[in-house]
Amino acid sequence: MGSFAYSSGLESYIAHHKPLPKGLTPLASFHRFLDLSIASVAGTTIPYLLAAHRNPGELEQLDNDLDASTPCVVARRASIAQGLALLGVWERSFRTPNSPTDNSPEASSLNLFSNALKGGPEDEFPVNGHFAPLWAVVARSMGLDASQSAYVFLVNHAKAILSAAVRASVMGPYQAQAVLRSRQLQVLVTECIETEWSTKPEDAVQVAPALDLWLGRHELLYSRIFNS
Repeated sequence: MGSFAYSSGLESYIAHHKPLPKGLTPLASFHRFLDLSIASVAGTTIPYLLAAHRNPGELEQLDNDLDASTPCVVARRASIAQGLALLGVWERSFRTPNSPTDNSPEASSLNLFSNALKGGPEDEFPVNGHFAPLWAVVARSMGLDASQSAYVFLVNHAKAILSAAVRASVMGPYQAQAVLRSRQLQVLVTECIETEWSTKPEDAVQVAPALDLWLGRHELLYSRIFNS
């Protein structure tokens, strides 16, 4: 799901912060949102990502638990759309049927998950396809370790927000690239992963509740660039 369709709440955040408080520039306001969004995603999804990477056989259960712990409808819908898109890419581009690697724990788990998606409503635990646990298992199948998987996941989230910021005229493309390669972003992502490294999925928590409000109110905007 492209960043043009999903702004991670940025467009709603901008709309709900007009006019800006005196002395706060649009760029400074954006950086505040970016920091909160990365911390929020880390707190709510990184524990599930790490758990799925460490135990790919638990993919379906982790997907179900993440779905139950995602109260924001907009965030849930976006996570599933991105997860199913990733699973489709894996099936079409990275899956290697009848090869030795197809019997690996991660490949077996992804195959079972894909088959469960095609199951009927009588299935006891229908799967959803959330992005974070699927990302972890796909990344593991490609040889990334848990730390690398989490790091790339959060950097990709930051990249999507920066892309949305460019489209929303918050900053230019060169400014966005400078933020993406900045030492500040690298440190923030690393610290968030270290904070959640030992967090169990059942202890995952939303550290920035306002993010759910901005996400949820996106569909109430009078006019909008992004679908969500």
